[in-house]
Amino acid sequence: MTSSKSEFGFIKVTSIVDEMRSSYLDYAMSVIVSRALPDVRDGLKPVQRRILYAMQDLGMRPGTGYKKSARLVGEVLGKWHPHGDLAVYEAMVRLAQDFTVRMPLVDGQGNFGSIDNDPPAAMRYTEARLTRVAEVMLANLDQETVDWSPNFDDTLREPVVLPARLPNLLVNGASGIAVGMATNIPPHNLREVCNAVNALIDNPEATSEDLMKYVRAPDFPTGGTIMGTSGAREAYTTGKGQIVVRAVAEVEEMPRNVNRMQIVVTELPYQVNKAGLVEKIATLVKNRKIEGVSEVRDESDRDGMRVVIELRGGVQPQVILNNLYKQTPLQSSFSANMLALIDDIPRVITLKIALQQYIKFRQQVVRRRSDFELRKAEERAHILAGLRIAISNLDEVIKLIRNSQDVENARTGLMATFDLDQPQAQAILDMQLRRLAALEREKLEQEYQQLQETIKGLQELLGDEGKILDVIKDETEEVKSKHGDKRRTSISHDAYDLSREELEAHEQI
Repeated sequence: MTSSKSEFGFIKVTSIVDEMRSSYLDYAMSVIVSRALPDVRDGLKPVQRRILYAMQDLGMRPGTGYKKSARLVGEVLGKWHPHGDLAVYEAMVRLAQDFTVRMPLVDGQGNFGSIDNDPPAAMRYTEARLTRVAEVMLANLDQETVDWSPNFDDTLREPVVLPARLPNLLVNGASGIAVGMATNIPPHNLREVCNAVNALIDNPEATSEDLMKYVRAPDFPTGGTIMGTSGAREAYTTGKGQIVVRAVAEVEEMPRNVNRMQIVVTELPYQVNKAGLVEKIATLVKNRKIEGVSEVRDESDRDGMRVVIELRGGVQPQVILNNLYKQTPLQSSFSANMLALIDDIPRVITLKIALQQYIKFRQQVVRRRSDFELRKAEERAHILAGLRIAISNLDEVIKLIRNSQDVENARTGLMATFDLDQPQAQAILDMQLRRLAALEREKLEQEYQQLQETIKGLQELLGDEGKILDVIKDETEEVKSKHGDKRRTSISHDAYDLSREELEAHEQI
């Protein structure tokens, strides 16, 4: 590399190969760290984290009125995320879709898209607010539990990560394409993940296979049936694996013709487009790739999914269903690639690593929260100690204040006479006369004694790592009991590879 002076200033001469290598590496790391991959601690990408923080900042909490999505997008763009408005809106929509994420973090009102791949309405029409689960992600954010960093123009500060009392990376999963790498983490059941967190705290030597007693396989928001656990086991132990998911379908008699049967599909594999599936089946029937189907129609409504496949008379329904599994997305594979950021470095993680990193982070959060609470309790106890001195020497304090020329003189006199510091003296001067009543004095004494107990408890907590882990277990159990639900995706131990006999009709004897 050389440089020379010209009429335009110093010109740096370098090899285009070296410059491209350096610049592309900078670009790649920017996309990996700042755009495409989730953080192992809170399971969020930067845009998702900024959306949730901006919603809290705007007061878009559960139980309050909905606010326009366009207002939120403008807030995120203007303060935190200087990228395209459509990218921010699409990220917010994804957090609201109950067929995309297992536990939605955004409560949307209006058209937020559908499982038929219908696009959401424009952001000027839809409205949103946080869900109860999102509040769990943001809990204790104002208690110095996480690090903060300057925003893009250095005028505001934003959280580097959310406190995340919820193990969000595994619960809601993640997908994203970076430069030279991609992530695809499946969603899981909250109850199962919480049980695994507490099991790993109790037994830190547990392996990923041991933890599969609690997290048996992914739990997709659209339901379906996972065919075998070998793919999940591979994903949990190596970070990569193929998980085969099959639709839930039943063979029924047709309502008006008991001699004919129909196949009714009520649950689909994750990320399967229902409208595209119906079209695919119709095309196969038209091209005679699948025989014996007379009609395909979508009867889904607000009560649930229902795709009906009417069969001709005399056919074998299970054979047709097996062919549908073989030739359509009624049976699909989810390619798990569990890639996440650990200390801003992309790493393929196993089930145990994901849980270990979450527990380690929660230890930091609980410790920092307890430090904050201890400092506040000690500051308040210090003020109350000064007020107790003032109440014990009430006549002398009143006489000193009445004989003082101004507030500064009174403050200095109190500090000198009773060995107080400035905050204590100021608190005495700010004390209202009604606090001198006997009942109020008793309340002050009770508060002081309660604070002493709180301080002692927090000091014991901070001095004992085991007690910090107990707090994490209790809080995890609370999240599980409040927000956990049953599995939606069942697990079958049947083989998913269909034999030739299962795909061909045969004479019934």
